[in-house]
Amino acid sequence: MAANAFTRLVRFVPKSNAAKVLIGQPVQKDLDVGVAIRQGEDVSVDVFSGSSVLAPGSSTGSTEVIDRILSPLAQNEVGTIRCIGLNYKQHAAEVKMEIPTIPTVFLKPSAALGNPWPAPTILPKITQADDCGDYESELALIISKPAKNVSEEEAMDYVLGYTAANDVSSRTSQLNQTQWCFSKSFDGACPLGPVLVSATAIPDPSKLWIRGLKNGKVLQDCSISQASDIIFSVAKLVSFLSQGTTLPAGTVILTGTPAGVGMGRNPKETLRHGDEFAVEILPHIGTLINSFENEV
Repeated sequence: MAANAFTRLVRFVPKSNAAKVLIGQPVQKDLDVGVAIRQGEDVSVDVFSGSSVLAPGSSTGSTEVIDRILSPLAQNEVGTIRCIGLNYKQHAAEVKMEIPTIPTVFLKPSAALGNPWPAPTILPKITQADDCGDYESELALIISKPAKNVSEEEAMDYVLGYTAANDVSSRTSQLNQTQWCFSKSFDGACPLGPVLVSATAIPDPSKLWIRGLKNGKVLQDCSISQASDIIFSVAKLVSFLSQGTTLPAGTVILTGTPAGVGMGRNPKETLRHGDEFAVEILPHIGTLINSFENEV
């Protein structure tokens, strides 16, 4: 199935059968799926014949109602999650780091992939010890086919679509090391979703707007535009990450977070047990909502 044969896809467990995982397209084209589910609304989905967003097939003509929404990809489909740090000028300034001249890259393992609400996002004991859990609202993209040594001009041909992500971080661990992977790779530390929007529906991701809200309070609010604040474009990131390295289909790329993170605030904002965080990307993508619980 061609990447442009769908507009928006969800991966979910239907109310009719708790043992099934299905792929499909929300019936209501402009519905914010994350918000609707959080508010207890029934969300109807046109079920597709495939079992993965990487090969979703086509409409079966049947409709199911979402019981639990899942990350667009399963853990066994993502390989590694490629992440970009310091990709917004104001964010680099708030954490007192220099604006990079090349993309700053770190990795998350597949075990970091997490589902949207109602699945909880767990704050590990190591994070709780210093009250250092932090949020990072991010635009994420998924690679559609193996990419290696691609140019910026051809890079967008390898993008299957876009979704929302939260690069959940443990700041004490991050600042104690020169490498960021450990502090950002705990189980479930990369919730993703709830909707994957086709690249054909978002031909220019720089026209998107991203917000991060903790318990309803807006903490991040920024255009995803180089003219505004972002440093490296989606095309630049895909091309850069593919140099000398094959990015398999299903590779997830997090494109960086705007200013407003907890560690950059005075007083600092942290994620604690019972908090809820929403990553809103408009238009099309909607809202990734996660609730946080302490590891016991």
